[in-house]
Order: sequence, then C-alpha cells, then structure tokens
Amino acid sequence: MSFQRTPALAATWALLAASLQWSAAALAADPTQPTAQAAPSAAGQVGPRELIEDSAQRMLKDLDANRAAYRTDPKLVHKLVDQVLLPNFDTPYAARQVLGPHWRTATPVQRERFIKAFYQSLVENYGTALLEFTADKLVVLPYKGAPDAQSATVRTQVKTSDGTRVPVNYTLHQTPDGWKAWDVTIEGISYVKNFRTDFGAEIDQKGLEAVITRLETEGPKAIPRKSA
Repeated sequence: MSFQRTPALAATWALLAASLQWSAAALAADPTQPTAQAAPSAAGQVGPRELIEDSAQRMLKDLDANRAAYRTDPKLVHKLVDQVLLPNFDTPYAARQVLGPHWRTATPVQRERFIKAFYQSLVENYGTALLEFTADKLVVLPYKGAPDAQSATVRTQVKTSDGTRVPVNYTLHQTPDGWKAWDVTIEGISYVKNFRTDFGAEIDQKGLEAVITRLETEGPKAIPRKSA
C-alpha cells in the first residue's frame, strides 16, 4: 500500500480506529440487522459536507485549546473523539463490512472482542498523531451530490509534511438519525475493503478465534503501519 506515514494521515487512521471501537457494544446488542435507511433529507437537515466539516472543526478547535493537556495524557484524545466524531459514524455498519461474511458466523462475544482488539491495535499505532493534526492540514472540498441522494461522498484533502495534498474521501449514507459516515478512502484505497481483505484471508486460513487472539496478544504489532 502507498499511504504516507505522516501525522496528518496517521491521524485519519486513528479516527477510523476510534469509530470501530465505539461500535463494540452496539454490535453485541443486535449485530445482524442492517442499518435502516431514512427518507430523503428533510429541509434543514445537516448535509454530508457540513457534517464532516463541522466535526473536523470542532475537534481541531478543542485540540488547539488543550494540546498541552492532551500531550500529557494522550488518552484524553480518545474522549474527544468519542464526543465529537463518533456520533457521526455508522459504526455498527462499518464494522460489519470489515468482517464481511465472517460476521454472520461470529458469536456476539467474538464480534465485540474483534472490534475492541482491532481498535486498540490501531489507536496505539496512530493515536498520538492526532496531537499534531492542525486546521491547515485539512481542506473540505465542495459537495457535488444531489439534494435527495441516499448516499454521498465528501471529498477532502490532507496536507502532508512535504506539502503534498492527499485525497481523503468520506462515504456516507442516510440513516434514521441523518447522515452517517461509514467508510473512508485514502489515496483511492477504502479502509473497509482493505481490512476486510486482509482479515478475511487470515480468518479463512486460521479461523476467527485465532485472529482475535493474535490481535489481543500482539497489540500494535498486529496492525502494520500504512506507509509509502
């Protein structure tokens, strides 16, 4: 893969990891049901671009105001993500997509363990990168979707340390609670499809229980860093 290991892109991966962790409890509750789709957007509902931009700006504002405290205790960043970003992700749907067909045969306990271990591995690899994420590294591009669309792509660009702007696109869909993001594509590579392929192959070979145990045992070493 060709992801560049920079604070800005690593921060994006940290946000994805946190979105999966938030879903663990919901997955155990009723994991087999697909997310219901809402009717077309009502007048005044927050649009997909506004949702992504507002979440990012709120997070960046808090980071700027409390960066010293977050550096002292990086775990506080996880709380920030919980409060600002996670409510805007359809995390149960995203997690089901990551496990793919293996989701149907996994027990509720296995689903919860997988998501928790996967989250911990990613956050330990990338979480501290959020502390270097600043407003000048992110540009949200104009939204071109139809007003009554049921799915949307919000295009953004993340500036790397050498000044290159890397495309980071969010895939959203309508739910009963409004627009929710469920996938992120970085440099043309979908994180949902990428991890579904990686874990699917390993599960086919070793079994789901073995993969979960490896994730729980190896921690951050279990998830290779995405780098050039």
